[in-house]
Amino acid sequence: MNPSLAPRDAWTPLPATEWNAAAARHLLRRTGWSARPADVDRAVTEGFAATLARLFPEVVPAWSKPRLVSRYESIAPEMQRNAAKGPTEDRLRAQRELQDRARVGLQELSLRWLEYAARPDTAAIAKWVLFLSDVYVISAEKVRNPAVVHRHFEILTEHGFGPAPALAKAVSRSPAMVIYLDLAQSQLKAPNENFARELFELFVLGEGNYTEADIKEAARAFTGYRVRPEGGFRFDDRQHDKSVKTVFGASGPFSGDDVVDLAFRQPAAAVYLPRELAKTYLCETPLPADHLAALGDGWRADDLDLRALQRRFFGSRLFFAPEYRGNLIKSPLQFLLGLVQDWSLDVAPLPRLTLTPLRQMGQIPFQPPNVRGWVGGRQWINSATLAARRQLAEMLFTPLDENSLNADELLDLVAARANGPVHFTVPDAAFARFRALAPGDAVAALAADLLPGPVAPAAVSQLSQYVAAGGADPAQRLRRLRRAAVTLTQSPACQLC
Repeated sequence: MNPSLAPRDAWTPLPATEWNAAAARHLLRRTGWSARPADVDRAVTEGFAATLARLFPEVVPAWSKPRLVSRYESIAPEMQRNAAKGPTEDRLRAQRELQDRARVGLQELSLRWLEYAARPDTAAIAKWVLFLSDVYVISAEKVRNPAVVHRHFEILTEHGFGPAPALAKAVSRSPAMVIYLDLAQSQLKAPNENFARELFELFVLGEGNYTEADIKEAARAFTGYRVRPEGGFRFDDRQHDKSVKTVFGASGPFSGDDVVDLAFRQPAAAVYLPRELAKTYLCETPLPADHLAALGDGWRADDLDLRALQRRFFGSRLFFAPEYRGNLIKSPLQFLLGLVQDWSLDVAPLPRLTLTPLRQMGQIPFQPPNVRGWVGGRQWINSATLAARRQLAEMLFTPLDENSLNADELLDLVAARANGPVHFTVPDAAFARFRALAPGDAVAALAADLLPGPVAPAAVSQLSQYVAAGGADPAQRLRRLRRAAVTLTQSPACQLC
């Protein structure tokens, strides 16, 4: 898809006269998960600058560490020691218990993150950090420590709104990254090249912008990075290579931080992250090189500050251009969290009802398929994942059958309800506004709330006739409105944002 704007105009600010409800819906859906009518009205009233500042505040709300994750963190060192000594049977038992606690801790971590991401005040932050995690990739499947995974996302949150080099340096010391890319095994006399390779190829520069010699030399700079038994970062000076290295034509006794700085001084660094940003937030098809260069030049002038990149990108004319509205395929997380927000639902604290559908759709928090992260775009959709999306829609519009829950799930349900009413599926009360409208108006209002663009008149007419066929009976009207909402949610248009 070719942009309608020339490179010199693409990244100029959106004129104030073009900030309207449609633009607000686009911004809210792209930076977050949904665009509820009340949120759209607020954004239009506040204006673009105030809205963006609210979505990405200077003080970022923290994502607190879940209880079971803290518990795992406190007992894991001793359990690891027990799993490494004693009779074989005792060691195997300790290993199984450690694995089971890690699994349960990761489940809770995933559920608590979904709750954090679903909050209107933290949705855009959660999505931004999710984007950064798809660049600076780690996987819980290899790390196997929920506390270390949580810390990695804390690092992305703490440093993800400042200078990009500072973020990369912090990530290099993330215990999860040290484990995931085998830095802990990198020795003075036998450097491991995995992290250096991914730093250049997937984190900062992209393929073709470094040599194998650069990787070998850079790997020596990251020797000595270790993880403490309790999960913190440790630098082993005895294993660090202090000799002269030559990276990108520069020579010196470089440290890991020095190599990060050298990488970000390369011309390709100014366009690599903007390219990934555009792929995630704008269009699956890569932008032309001239457009990326213009964005990269502006970012370089802003000292590679990530918050400045946000303002330039999300505030640009190109971001709001008609050709980039309603053209992105929703990720599974966006599909689920968008519905949760659209209907003001609570995230069900039950892995079987929340994490299993995400797995079936192809995206579990903290578990990307490989070091390249999730490919996204058209890769999200196939016959199996589309069927899973349809099943999720049916589930969210069907009252929860508590008789089908096991004892642990019932306890989780009681705990979730301890602080007041919760809704894990769409209640009848959510249709009060639509029940007061004529059938055609009700369907049009549902479509406007749920879909990113106009619906074919024939489809609206067909659904309107279906709703009208229920007559004046309130129960029939409600049942048919619910069915119309499911139909819209399962439609191809609802897979886009």
